[in-house]
This record gives sequence, structure tokens and C-alpha cells, in this order.
Amino acid sequence: MDTVFLRRVFVLFLIEHGTRRVHIAGVTRNVTADWAVQQARNLLLSLDDVRTAGIRYLIRDNAGYFTEAFDAVFTAVGTRVVPILPGAPRMNAIAERWVASRRREATDRVLITGKRHLRLVVDEYAAHHNERRPHRSLGQHCPDDVSTPEPPASDGQSHVIRRDRLGGLIHEYAQIA
Repeated sequence: MDTVFLRRVFVLFLIEHGTRRVHIAGVTRNVTADWAVQQARNLLLSLDDVRTAGIRYLIRDNAGYFTEAFDAVFTAVGTRVVPILPGAPRMNAIAERWVASRRREATDRVLITGKRHLRLVVDEYAAHHNERRPHRSLGQHCPDDVSTPEPPASDGQSHVIRRDRLGGLIHEYAQIA
């Protein structure tokens, strides 16, 4: 992502394929192998044991900062690392789709001033994506509500409230009784 001041800032994120839940691992101006390894460690420490044990595969691109040390962090918890083939972005289509959605719905509509500002915007969009944004592949549920049953039918006496995110760029609606 390029800022208003023409500085490039990088976002490291991971997506759980089964639930489409997004985890923002880190944001930096200078991506190094050591930084990527530390962000992977931090992410695995922040997850609970059940979620960590459920990571069977890590599909990643072939960037230079994904080294053997980065892969070792995930193989230590029993994960098989699968690098995508060069020129085959469809191998990682879910991540490509999230990047496109994040750009279209959030970061292309905001003038990003720096690393902290990008982190705030990306964290807010990831929260919206995980908590409220319906996904067709999940039966119109959001990633955090995949196992939640359907709400009861309305009796006609309910109201809809709107919550704005990112200064009104994204609107979330909820039905209240």
C-alpha cells in the first residue's frame, strides 16, 4: 500500500480458509525475514490451542522474506507449508479476494498517511470483515458467526439501526426488537 507521502507500507495477514477469518499479523515499512518470523510467532501465541491445532496447511507466496525460519514457526505446530507456484495466483484466491475487497471497500477510499494510520484502517476493516460482513461461501454468515443458528423471524415490531465504520465508509445494520 502506498501512502500519501509516496512511502510503501506492507501488511502481513493470514486467513483461515474454513471460516474466512482474517488475522492482521503486522504492518511495517521495511519487511525483513526476521520481522516476518516474529509476526508469525506473535500470531500463533495470540491464538488459542484449539485454533492453533486446527492449522493444517499454510499457503503462502514466494516472497523473499518467507524463509525457512518462517516456515519452521508453523511446522513446529504441525502445519504443512505450501508455497504457491510462480504465476499461479489462483492457488491463493481467498487471500487475493480479501486484498481486492479491502482495497475496494476501504483503503482506496482513504488517504493513508503512514504506518499507524494504515494499521488503524486495516484493523477496522478486518473487524468488520470478521464480525459483520456476510460471505456467500458461509451461507451469508460472517466468519465469527459461522456456527450461530439463524435468528428468529421478525414479528413486524422490530427496528433497524445503522452503525458506521471508517468514518461512514462502511455501514453495518442490525435488527433490534
